[in-house]
Amino acid sequence: MSLEEIAKYAKIKGLNLVGTGDFTHPQWLKEIRKTLTPETDTELFQLTNTNTPVRFMLQTEVCTIFDYKGETKKIHHVILTPNLETADQINERLTPFGDLTSNGRPILNCTAPQLVEEVMADNANNMIFPAHAWTPWFSIFGAFSGFNTVEDCYQDMTKHIHALETGLSSDPAMNRRLSKLDKYALVSNSDCHSFWPWRIGREANVLDLPRLTYNHVTSAISDNDPERFKFTIETDPAYGKYHWTGHRNCNVSLSPTEAIKFANICPVCRRKLVKGVEQRVDELADRPSTYSHNDARFKRLLPLSEIIAAIIGTNSPAIQAVWKPYNMLIEKFGDEYTVLMDVSFEDMTSVVDAPFAQAVIKVRDGLAKVTPGYDGVYGQLVLDIDTPLSKPKPLTPPRVQQRNMSDFW
Repeated sequence: MSLEEIAKYAKIKGLNLVGTGDFTHPQWLKEIRKTLTPETDTELFQLTNTNTPVRFMLQTEVCTIFDYKGETKKIHHVILTPNLETADQINERLTPFGDLTSNGRPILNCTAPQLVEEVMADNANNMIFPAHAWTPWFSIFGAFSGFNTVEDCYQDMTKHIHALETGLSSDPAMNRRLSKLDKYALVSNSDCHSFWPWRIGREANVLDLPRLTYNHVTSAISDNDPERFKFTIETDPAYGKYHWTGHRNCNVSLSPTEAIKFANICPVCRRKLVKGVEQRVDELADRPSTYSHNDARFKRLLPLSEIIAAIIGTNSPAIQAVWKPYNMLIEKFGDEYTVLMDVSFEDMTSVVDAPFAQAVIKVRDGLAKVTPGYDGVYGQLVLDIDTPLSKPKPLTPPRVQQRNMSDFW
């Protein structure tokens, strides 16, 4: 997960701007200084002595744990800053609240309003917003340690919050069911923990700017301007690891309606279920699931590697059988996003077998189905493809194994 590898695979994916991650960690900040060169006219960064088109923005994620009205709240936040001087200032201000060397995403013993106050104290161009807003743990609306409103979380510092990160398990349409969120921009980021193309850029923001600069990016988001902030790229929220309510150990996955029937108790082990994002949205929403908001600007896609893996019948996107057609498409058309959004069926079939092209088109057109993820288990892409592969490959065992009644007694 070096900066060089991030830039390499970001280019393959079709990204031209990525976050550095972890600038709060002294060793990683040292690596940033060593590996990246600041562009003074854009307040972005590029790899030193390379000609890659990928640029970096200084970014980190932090965790605040604090008590609010007798309950413990655990919230993750994303922080953006324009230059190394302001990064140093933020680190200096956050040091009294926790050990910044302990983790790339440090745990801070301060409230969310305190965090915002410290981040915004030295530079009004810094930006902060809640990360993966709906995941059950460590999020602003999380079922286990979150809040019901942005204002409850950030209090008098809410004036500095202009955006929310939707996370993999929700999308803008779900978030727009809450009228109180209408004033916030909805950003989507991959929150990747590896550089592989099925992790980096799973979700992204598409902007149309006069120049790619820190201020142009952050102001387009803050203003939620549809002329500059065009749309987000979202995975199907069912693909996310916490979309439905469930219990991984018992292979139990339930829709909100079903979970409520069981009183959110696992029907197998009788323990409390992990409440999914869809159910949590239902709880807080003041608009029906059929509500259509004119500001829900997004496209649903899935990683090309995952699409190919589903056609081949493997659970792993990291095998050669997946990389071969993937690389053929990238070499022909330039990057993954171009393949996913723009290349025609006919052009794809000049490079790879028809089932791969058919699957990409189905995902692009919203015709693919995803078995919802739950309790840390990713959703599974389900594709009905008419044309068999020219060389059929055996299917690997499914992720969820069959269980006998004796397993439960």
